[in-house]
Amino acid sequence: MRELVLALVLTVCAGHALAADAPAGTLRAITVEPRAFGYHVGDVVDREVIVHVPEGFVLDEASLPRPGARGKALELQSVSRRSEAESGGTRVVLQLKYQVFMAPTEVRTLEIAPFSLGFKGDGRDQALRVDAWPVTVSPLVPTEVSPRQGLGELRPDVAPPLIDTRPAQQRLLAYGVLLLLCLAYLAQVYVAMPWWSSRKRPFANAWRQLSGLPAGSPSAEWRAAFQRMHEALNQTAGEVVFEHGVDRFVAEQPRYANLRSDLLAFFQQSRHEFFAEGEPAANDGRWLVEFCRKCRDAERGAA
Repeated sequence: MRELVLALVLTVCAGHALAADAPAGTLRAITVEPRAFGYHVGDVVDREVIVHVPEGFVLDEASLPRPGARGKALELQSVSRRSEAESGGTRVVLQLKYQVFMAPTEVRTLEIAPFSLGFKGDGRDQALRVDAWPVTVSPLVPTEVSPRQGLGELRPDVAPPLIDTRPAQQRLLAYGVLLLLCLAYLAQVYVAMPWWSSRKRPFANAWRQLSGLPAGSPSAEWRAAFQRMHEALNQTAGEVVFEHGVDRFVAEQPRYANLRSDLLAFFQQSRHEFFAEGEPAANDGRWLVEFCRKCRDAERGAA
């Protein structure tokens, strides 16, 4: 710190000494230079230029350095100016801010670029040169790094953070249960209930029992078959159906309208089977099975 203050004092004193040696009425400049060492990438370097302008001269604004040049290792960021009246002329103070944009791998010395200031007056132009100034830039880290763990050139990748998937899994489980319930409902409505209702249809049940009955079965089996058909008719009508009630049955069950003559024939065959004397006709059994099939088809809506 003491060395820095001493350097600044010497710079200012040297500038004042030069200004004192310069003859009166001439352009003269004093530069307050920044320290020339200890900078890294991103640091800001301040430089001050104090110009004593004699009477009759005016600073040419176009000669001021322009900030914003890109691509340089040491970039001029801003230029501010203030003017103060003094004996025999004007004092112009320029504040220049530079920023370091170089990140060297080893110590490098850069230069603040020199520039010239132009002044107009007394029918002639004059220029005042401000010389360059060195700036030493150091790397952020040394080239040789300790081989200790954590200080090498490359470090192992950090494991990615784990995401809690339990809420998503619970939502998926809830969606799955809901989907299964919906599928179970649809299966019951469109599969189970139609299948169950078809299994419970009176003539369908009778057909399953009579379809395999051979024509040459004993008389007792045929009587049981007639009884089974009577049960199917009664279940379909919801009451006991007799021969004189065939027309009312057909009116209440229109799907059996095409079987009216077969229904009358059935009751005649049944009366003959249960109440007539002697053996039934040879084709009575085969006709009953066919009649049962027709009733089953009409029950399904296919007749």
